[in-house]
Amino acid sequence: MSVTKDDVRRIAALARIAEPADRLDALTDELNGILKWVEQLDEVDVGGVEPMTTAAPTVLPRRSDDVTDGGIRDDILKNAPKSEEGFFVVPKSVE
Repeated sequence: MSVTKDDVRRIAALARIAEPADRLDALTDELNGILKWVEQLDEVDVGGVEPMTTAAPTVLPRRSDDVTDGGIRDDILKNAPKSEEGFFVVPKSVE
């Protein structure tokens, strides 16, 4: 894959970066160099390598995923201007 001057112009326009015409050649060469380096990474054999998010193996702390209502429904509903059968009552907004 290679980048052309038109690609660089389009990328600069999408990024809202004003690049002068005399810099387009240098940017094109630079982006093509980056893409060649990325293509080299495809040659690395990563078979059998587990994906990782960090170099140091860590176990994230977990908590149980218990669904609760907090046990304070009545205290919360005391703050409502109007409640009915354990729910907030709000004005009708759709006809």
